[in-house]
Amino acid sequence: MLDWDDLRYFLSIARHGTLSAAARALGVQQSTMGRRLDAIETRAGARLLQKTPSGFVLTIAGEAIISRVERIETETLAVERAIAGKDERFEGRVRLTAVESIAVNVLTPILAAFHEKYPDIAFDIMAGSRKLSLTRREADVALRFSEFTQQDLVARKVADVAVGVYASREYLARYGVPDFTLGATGHKILVRNEELMATSDMEWFSALTCAAAIVMRSNSVYELIAGAQAGMGMICIVRYLGDTSGLVRLTAPPPPVMALWMGIHNDIRQMPRIHVFTDFVAAGLRQQAQMLNPQPSSPV
Repeated sequence: MLDWDDLRYFLSIARHGTLSAAARALGVQQSTMGRRLDAIETRAGARLLQKTPSGFVLTIAGEAIISRVERIETETLAVERAIAGKDERFEGRVRLTAVESIAVNVLTPILAAFHEKYPDIAFDIMAGSRKLSLTRREADVALRFSEFTQQDLVARKVADVAVGVYASREYLARYGVPDFTLGATGHKILVRNEELMATSDMEWFSALTCAAAIVMRSNSVYELIAGAQAGMGMICIVRYLGDTSGLVRLTAPPPPVMALWMGIHNDIRQMPRIHVFTDFVAAGLRQQAQMLNPQPSSPV
């Protein structure tokens, strides 16, 4: 008979389409994922997923059970959260997801101070652009530059984060200071990958540089900074990175100030280790307010 452990492998492959992506989501090896799929289908007595050139798709048998499996997942996770929410210990692990620059440049000193006070609480940090699901318990706490919309989550704004437009001195010597009233015609820009462009800063930067040529896209802000430092073009990044990058901040119409949000699932928000962790991080971010949203200074 199939159990939940079998079904979650099936569900992950159905959602992600490839064994490699499904394996990353569950934190296992790709070879393990392939063996589990073979075993699941053997026990089920039917093929549930069909491999195609573009990835795995549901078979008729798979389509017949997918909604039921998702309901099982919902109830199983609700049970796990209910049990976890009653954990009274100031020990264990907290799984946090955040964009890489927040995790590396902002949270590290906060986490170090938290560890000094609560040495029995450890962290799993998932730094990256992919939004992990708090409902599916892919993370306990999330820090995002977009509001949380799910009804079963509790969210609060924890910081304002300023952005700016930057370029290297070598780039400006070669191409001159851009005229943003003309869309920065004759200039070059480096931007995020297309799936990451629907943010207030990227929408503002795209409109500001509508006549410029896009010479590179990346999902890594550090790659964009390296490209700008090499003179490839202008970038729009948070000021806590840009002001210390050696790049020149350019005069531009007032950029947006991005709100940083913290979200947790309502079922676990009163768990002692989650409660003290989120309060500590929020307080640490308030102490870094000047770095995250510095007072106006004179750009070029």
